[in-house]
Amino acid sequence: MPKTEDEWKKKLTPEQFHVLREKGTEPAFTGKYCKNKGKGTYVCAGCGAELFSSDTKFESGTGWPSFYAPMAKDSIEEKKDFSHGMMRAEVLCKKCKGHLGHVFNDGPKPTGLRYCMNSAALGFRKPK
Repeated sequence: MPKTEDEWKKKLTPEQFHVLREKGTEPAFTGKYCKNKGKGTYVCAGCGAELFSSDTKFESGTGWPSFYAPMAKDSIEEKKDFSHGMMRAEVLCKKCKGHLGHVFNDGPKPTGLRYCMNSAALGFRKPK
């Protein structure tokens, strides 16, 4: 059963709510995972779904955590985003529909993609 807006507000911090539920963006170079080099799994801060492996994280120079591929294609959903006068591909958590960031076609091999995510939309789990 989907959560109500009030339930999300109780579960998430104000910054997480703004990013995940209101499609906000954290300021560049401020997120806690931008420079994280640890090994592990990045999960959705809203529902805990596994999204990205640290093995696909790279330094994009953009100020947001960037990955060249999701852990599984069915863990995310892409949606056309025409906000801010441009056409982009918004990335959502497939499980809870939380806004994670955007994907661009200027990433490294092997995919050529750059999943530019907000740290506020993510959690990090170290391997056990």
